[in-house]
Amino acid sequence: QVQLVESGGGLVQAGGSLRLSCAASGVTFSTYSMGWFRQAPGKEREFVAFIGRLGGTTYYGASVKGRFTISKDNAKNTVYLQMNILKPEDTAVYYCAATPSWYVVQATSSYDYWGQGTQVTVSS
Repeated sequence: QVQLVESGGGLVQAGGSLRLSCAASGVTFSTYSMGWFRQAPGKEREFVAFIGRLGGTTYYGASVKGRFTISKDNAKNTVYLQMNILKPEDTAVYYCAATPSWYVVQATSSYDYWGQGTQVTVSS
């Protein structure tokens, strides 16, 4: 059974940083690319970042590019999202997801497995 478990969320002031982690089990991690998404209350789930199977390809949503960094450790079955210069509009539940795609995919329908999410709240 595939499980993705996010951690690292919390409350932070604007301008601060957080690092999210997503630990995977029940899956051969190196055969999946990973994505981070977020969903704020009343809004649709939004693509945040993508990383390829071996970590060589990354892609970011426009609203986080230059502030967030995605990384992947296949030895630890874990994907990370380093979030810097956080803004109040970054407040959302953050989800990690797994896709077998080799290529950058942003659509939620392209991802097979999802975590339960971790709350990030940025105060002004």
